[in-house]
Amino acid sequence: MTLLAGWAAVLGRLAGQDDVVIGTPTANRDRREVESLIGFFVNTLALRVDLSRAPTVAELLGRVKARAVEAQHHTDIPFEQVVELMRPVRSLAHSPLFQVMFAWQNTPSGRLELPGLTFGALGAPPHLSAKYDLTLNLQEAGGRIVGVVEYATALFERTTVERQVRYLRRALEAMVADDAQAVQRIALLTPAERQHLVEAHNDTTTEYPADTCVHELFEAQAARTPDAVALVHDADELTFAELNARANRLAHHLRELGVGPDARVAIGVDHGVEMVVGLLAVLKAGGAYLPLDPAYPEARLRFMLEDAAPVLLLTQSSLADRFAGMGTPLLALDGDADAWAEMAETNPPRAGLTRDHLAYVIFTSGSTGTPKGALVPHGGLTHYAWWARTRYAAGAPLSFALYSSFAFDLTVTSIFVPLITGGAIVVYGEGEGADLPILRVFAEDRVDAVKLTPAHLALLDGSTQAGGRIRTLVVGGEDLGTGLARSRQDGSAAELVIYNEYGPTETVVGCAIHRFDPRRDLAASVPIGRPIANTRVYVLDAHGEPVPPGVVGELFVGGAQVTRGYLNRPALTAERFVPNPFGEGRLYRTGDRVRRRADGVLEFIGRDDDQVKVRGFRIELGEVEAALASIPSVREVAVVARGEGSDRRLFAYVTPSGEAPAPGDLRNHLRARLPDYMIPA
Repeated sequence: MTLLAGWAAVLGRLAGQDDVVIGTPTANRDRREVESLIGFFVNTLALRVDLSRAPTVAELLGRVKARAVEAQHHTDIPFEQVVELMRPVRSLAHSPLFQVMFAWQNTPSGRLELPGLTFGALGAPPHLSAKYDLTLNLQEAGGRIVGVVEYATALFERTTVERQVRYLRRALEAMVADDAQAVQRIALLTPAERQHLVEAHNDTTTEYPADTCVHELFEAQAARTPDAVALVHDADELTFAELNARANRLAHHLRELGVGPDARVAIGVDHGVEMVVGLLAVLKAGGAYLPLDPAYPEARLRFMLEDAAPVLLLTQSSLADRFAGMGTPLLALDGDADAWAEMAETNPPRAGLTRDHLAYVIFTSGSTGTPKGALVPHGGLTHYAWWARTRYAAGAPLSFALYSSFAFDLTVTSIFVPLITGGAIVVYGEGEGADLPILRVFAEDRVDAVKLTPAHLALLDGSTQAGGRIRTLVVGGEDLGTGLARSRQDGSAAELVIYNEYGPTETVVGCAIHRFDPRRDLAASVPIGRPIANTRVYVLDAHGEPVPPGVVGELFVGGAQVTRGYLNRPALTAERFVPNPFGEGRLYRTGDRVRRRADGVLEFIGRDDDQVKVRGFRIELGEVEAALASIPSVREVAVVARGEGSDRRLFAYVTPSGEAPAPGDLRNHLRARLPDYMIPA
C-alpha cells in the first residue's frame, strides 16, 4: 500500500491528474480450500487513487489503504465483467480502465525436494511486447525492495522511464521523512535538475538597442538607404526617404494636436500607403496606435473606442461615415492632408518618450464577453523587431507581404522587419475567392518572406503556387502540422525555410521559435522550439514549480517580451501577469499547455481553458456564448470548435426559452456584435 501510494503520487504529478487508476494483480486464493490447488486463479483489480484536495502523505496512505482493502472484498468478480459493466470507450491502442500496472510480488517461495534431484528457478525471458503502457513489478529480496519496470517503447524512451523510477524513489524518501507534508509539494527534481530547467534552457541574454524605439531604427535605415523602395501598394511606391518625410510631416501635426507619450491614436483605414504612414507618424509623435478593422461591426468598434479613449482617429474620407458619431475626433489621411503638407520633414525629437511607454494597443477576444486591449510598450516592440531582423533577415534587406488585417499582430512582423532592414513592405488589398490576397502573394514574384498562419498555408497549392522568390515562411497563430509544413517545402520551386513562431499578443508577437527540419521533426506537430533572445520560458505545474522533462505543464513567459497588461482590466492583469519567482519582472501565464523535451525544445499540447484558434484567429468561446445568451429567445448556449487547420470551425448549440429561433436570425444578431471570424458555422 505504501509503494502503491508513492507510485500513484508520482503518476498523478507526471500526468497532471488528481484521479489515478492503477491496475494490480491479485492471487485470488483467499480461502484455505484453494490454497494448495494447482491452477491459475489470478484476477486483476483496478484501484482508483484519489489525489484531490491536496492530501498529506498520511492522508494519502489512509485513502490507499481503505481503497485496497475494499477492493480485496471484490476479487471474485472477473475483470472482464467489470469492463463490460463500465462500458468504457474501447481502443486497440491501450487496455480498458487503466493503462498502468503495479504488481507487488509477495508470494513466499517454496522448496520442492525430490530424491536425487535439485530444483532452481528458471529465469523468464523478457517480454517482446509490453502488455500495458507502464508496469512496475516490485518485491522484497534480501532486505531490499527490488524490481523492474516494463514500458511500451512506442510511448517512452528508456531515459524517461529511468527518470520516473528516480522520481518514485525521491517520493518514497520524502514520504518516510515527513508524513505531514502535502504529497503535491514533494520535490521530484533534485536541486541540480531544477536549476538546469530554470537556467540552462533560458540562457538567452543578447545585446540589443534597448534604449532605442523602433521608429528610430526606421529613421536610421532611411538615412542609410534613402532611395531604396520602402513601400509598395498597387502602382504606388515610396522610397525610404519619401516614407520618412511623409510620416514626419504628419507626426509634427499630431504633436500639435496633443499626441504624446501613452496617448492613444486609433487608425481605421483600408490597406494602402496611408495605413503605414499613419502608423509611423503616431509612433514618431510619441503616441500608441490602436488598429481598427473597418469591417468590424459598429458595436464592436464603438466599444473599442470607448474603452481605449483615443485622442484621435485617423481614417480616410471614404470611411468617415463609418466612424462618425462614435465620440472620437476624426482626421482623414487623404482629405485633410493639406493641414500638415507644410510641416517639417525632419525627425521629431523624442520629447520624453521611454521604452516603457505604449507603442500600440491591440484588442483580442475576451472570455467575459467583451474584447480586451493588450498594452504593448516600445521596449518590447523594439526588442521583437530587432530580434526578428537578426533571425529572419540576418541584417540583409528583406521584403515582406502585408495582406492580413491590420487589427492583428501578425502584421507587426511584416511591417517592421522590412522598415529596419531596408526591404520593402508590399501591401495587398482585400479580396475574395480566387483573388484572396495570400493566393496573389504566392502567385507573384515580389517578396522574400511571408508571415502567415497554418490555415493560410493550407490554402496554397504547392504545385501551382510555387511562391516565386519567396525563401522564408514565418508561420504563427496556431498549431502547425508537420505534414502541412513538409508539403509546402516539397511544393516550393526554391529552397524554402519555414519557421514556426510561437507567441501570444501579450508577449509581443513571438517569444519562441523553431526552424522546421523535415528529417528530424517527425511528430504530428512542429515544435514551438526555444525562447528567443532575452526571453525566459518556464513549464510549471499548478503550484508554480518546474515540471520534469516530458511532463505537460503550463507555459509562463518572462523577459523583454512581456507587455504591460490589459487596458482598464487591473484584476485580469493581476491574474495573468504574475510575479516572477525565478528572477526580476513578471511572468505572463499563457494558458498554453506544453512539454519540454530532454533537449530543451518545447512542444505545444493544447489549452487549459476555452480559448481556441480558428484559422489563426484567437477566440474566447465565452465571448461568443455571451453574445448568443443575450438573445431573449435563447435559454442556454454552448460553443465549441471542431475540425483541423483551414477546416476548423465554430459550432453553436442553443436551447430556446420558447419557440426555437431561426439560425439566420441568430447569425444576424451576432453579426451586429462580432466580427465574421467569430460567427459560428
